[in-house]
Amino acid sequence: MEHVSTMQYLVAGALGLGLAACSGFRVFVPLLAASVAHRVGWLPSSPGFDWLSSWTALVVLATATVAELVGYYVPLFDHLLDTLTTPASFIAGTLLMTSSLIHLDPTLRWTLGILVGGGAAGLVQGSTALLRAGSTATTGGLANPLFATLENTLAIAGTLLTLLLPLVAAGLVLGLLVFLASRLRRWQQRRALGRQVGVGGPAATPTPGGFA
Repeated sequence: MEHVSTMQYLVAGALGLGLAACSGFRVFVPLLAASVAHRVGWLPSSPGFDWLSSWTALVVLATATVAELVGYYVPLFDHLLDTLTTPASFIAGTLLMTSSLIHLDPTLRWTLGILVGGGAAGLVQGSTALLRAGSTATTGGLANPLFATLENTLAIAGTLLTLLLPLVAAGLVLGLLVFLASRLRRWQQRRALGRQVGVGGPAATPTPGGFA
């Protein structure tokens, strides 16, 4: 039986977490990067995920990546994409995390994939969707292209950093997840408080600079 060091486990987990979180910014960017990395041998093959390195997957993911990156610059269509990518990011995060944990038992791999990978992707995607809604409400959508550019940049740069320095990327991701979770909690508390005291008007809407 092959001996697996603690560092190998840490790197595998960091790789999965980093790619999963990036799928919260853009679903297909980290999937495409993983496909290429597996194809050229940068990442080891993962049991049950041979399809990810196929030419078919590579072409489909490349096409989907371009469409997603460009689609967020189209007014109104960006909000439709948020609706579609919310469940898609959870699935992508789960797949990316699970495929990275090649040394673990399949049951444990999928459990961690769903809870950690899917959870990280869902938290990031949900937060960006709320911020985009806030941008639309406060700027009439004028700031949305800038926000889309920021998301595209974070998705691409984060994916590359994860593939090159997974432990560093994972540390940054953990900090981001803690920040987003705390901001979401504050927003939910203020929203609930507003309802309890009977404040008129709609519940607070997240602003581009944070959660109101």
